[in-house]
Amino acid sequence: MPRRADVVPSVLSVPSLLSVLPVVAVVVLLGLPVAPDGGATPADAASGLVVLCAVVDTVRRTRRPLTRTAAVVLGLPVVGIAAAAAGAMTAGDAIAGLARYLQVFVLVPVAVLLLVRGRTGARLVLWSLIGLALWQGAVGVQQYLTGTGASYQGADIRAVGTFGPTDVMGMATVVAIGVVAATGLALGTRARRARVVAAGCALVLLVPLALSFSRGAWIATAVACGAQLLMGGVRRAVAVLAAAGAAAVVLVGGFGVGAAVLEERLTSITRVADAPDQSVVDRYTMWAAAAGMWREHPVTGVGLKAFPAHRDGHASLALSSGSDTEGAGQAYHRRPLLSPHNMYLLLLSEQGLLGLLTVAGSWSALLVCALRRLRRSGRARDCAFPLCGLLVWQLVNFLYADIGGPSTVLTAVCFGLAAWWALAPRETAAPAAEPGPR
Repeated sequence: MPRRADVVPSVLSVPSLLSVLPVVAVVVLLGLPVAPDGGATPADAASGLVVLCAVVDTVRRTRRPLTRTAAVVLGLPVVGIAAAAAGAMTAGDAIAGLARYLQVFVLVPVAVLLLVRGRTGARLVLWSLIGLALWQGAVGVQQYLTGTGASYQGADIRAVGTFGPTDVMGMATVVAIGVVAATGLALGTRARRARVVAAGCALVLLVPLALSFSRGAWIATAVACGAQLLMGGVRRAVAVLAAAGAAAVVLVGGFGVGAAVLEERLTSITRVADAPDQSVVDRYTMWAAAAGMWREHPVTGVGLKAFPAHRDGHASLALSSGSDTEGAGQAYHRRPLLSPHNMYLLLLSEQGLLGLLTVAGSWSALLVCALRRLRRSGRARDCAFPLCGLLVWQLVNFLYADIGGPSTVLTAVCFGLAAWWALAPRETAAPAAEPGPR
């Protein structure tokens, strides 16, 4: 007779699908065009609905919503965020910063954890992420082919999807997440058809990811997909890497998909000390400025949203006045550099050691819990591989990016999915290993 843990996912399949629809709505709304400097987006509003649905669902079910471990891990960032909000320069900065950080790292992840009740719901959200990536990627490829993308080296060829030139990392983030999710599903799914479809989606999405010209997204995707491949075994990893390499050779070498531009962008990753481009100079200058702020305020930092105010006092003369944005239907704008483009340094500068230890410490605990559950995932690998991969991608990407822009709400969804896998009760997330043949 099958054990209860083995039958729960199928019994809860219908409620699982219904409960995650608000989460899917957030993902779908990210496919809409984004107004430049429009502030809150429909996806942000939908994330508030996700939190409300989680509260109503918890009250209706009259059960303890979180385990003790989940409450500690997901509640830990509140300490550092609240302390940094108290040290903000203005009340407006404190309120805005507190709301944003709690939305991305506490409220929405907790809500997603509560609304995802089983593997069926988790897979639905994963496929919605892949669908969004395919849509944004298709728009991005069309922009590159028709010269209607964001400006890059004097030509409007940078693929940015519907996010526009003001959020050049938006499409890169969405597509990279789609690649990682599809790769994980291809490696963990037992059904042959689903495995083939997922692998095909991952390969197709490599094209818009390349055309985003986002070096940070490339690095994070390579690390996350490599980690997923190693989870599935060394032999499979070698075979998949060979196939991906062959596909890259055909796309870039055979069809010439952005060959010259991609080669220049790839070589710029390692060209730091020897004639780096201005974007690299600006990034490292802002990293140094963030470190300088932390040295002056080591415990609690300079306060939420205070990096721009302290930037010029700590940055060298090598820092440019801003970045140029143009193309994709928008006029030329010179935009100031308001963050270090490194989430860990942003935490260190604005929230100090307290913020880094509580916020990043929560992420580290989440990763440890996720990997521990991965070891005994059994037949739940269709969720284990993609969700662990998404968490690894996010933590690596934070070395080259921080929160900001319309795509930020997707970060909250990914943390919520990872939290469900790592911290949800065992019967809803990782059932016991499937028994052997009888």
